[in-house]
Amino acid sequence: MSTQHARQFSRRRFLGGVTLAGTAGLLGVPPGPVAAEPPPETTTLRLVKIPSICQAPQYVAEELLKSEGFTEVIYIKKDRDTGIQQALVSGEADLSNNYGGPLILSVEAGDPVVILAGLHVGCFELVGTDRVRAIRDLKGKTVAVPGLGSSQHVYLASMVAYVGLDPRTDITWVPHSLADAVRLLTEEKIDAFLATPPAAQELRAKGIGHVVVNSTLDRPWSQYFCCMMAGHRAFVRTHPVAAKRALRAILKANQLCALEPERVATFLVERGFTPNYDYALQTLRELPYARWREYDPEDTIRFYALRLHEAGMIKSTPQKIIAQGTDWRFLNELKKELKE
Repeated sequence: MSTQHARQFSRRRFLGGVTLAGTAGLLGVPPGPVAAEPPPETTTLRLVKIPSICQAPQYVAEELLKSEGFTEVIYIKKDRDTGIQQALVSGEADLSNNYGGPLILSVEAGDPVVILAGLHVGCFELVGTDRVRAIRDLKGKTVAVPGLGSSQHVYLASMVAYVGLDPRTDITWVPHSLADAVRLLTEEKIDAFLATPPAAQELRAKGIGHVVVNSTLDRPWSQYFCCMMAGHRAFVRTHPVAAKRALRAILKANQLCALEPERVATFLVERGFTPNYDYALQTLRELPYARWREYDPEDTIRFYALRLHEAGMIKSTPQKIIAQGTDWRFLNELKKELKE
């Protein structure tokens, strides 16, 4: 389906389906618990927007958030994924979806960040030249990342550590934009980089490089959350009702991405979150959004904390990271409330 065809669906038609009344029947969620709760302590919520389709639940939740009592939902635009963490740490954003690795690094550093839930598995793909057929082949190779400390760098460092390599000495990391990384991979001037949607889908469609690891499908990466919901600690502490209401809207949107990928893809294009309907739809169909109940977010933190410890990126034990930087109370309540 082309982008032009997708635009023929009206925004009103989509929003009619994602209001609380519309999603109650679709998601099997009665409106009772929302009505019984006190209103949010604040009616303004600030989230982060980056050019990555895997963040779709956070974007499509806008109307659901308004049904939760937020009259002003602000999306703070960031060009790079490191901007998510910076916005959370500084308090510029109240909540945001981000890869668990940088969140763990923030907890280790004592930043005011608290991890609240897991959203989905997968979204990273390791793309390489013919010189790279497995993760171990990265030894002595050159890998492009947006920057040190970026989600791509942290995630790949954990993968490298898992197979016994030292990301500090065995790999040459070079900072490059996505466009430059694609060009350099095509010219075989770099050996690999991690791609996220929609770049991963575009590279596959164009036959650029080959997929070495698909974290949606390949173990052990497919057994743990990739992206997790986190908040600025002061916001969560002083606005617990707002935090729970916001998390509920985003988890509902998670389910909506799984049930209505065509409608969500249309919404993402029409609202300017991504330009290509086909890649958006492919992403929504590939990522297991509906399985957020099946994975334990604490297991994810434990797994990646161990990997980052092996990589020499943190000193804390998984138990310390979990104790200092997680709060599962809202998630545990919502798991009971948002039953399938």
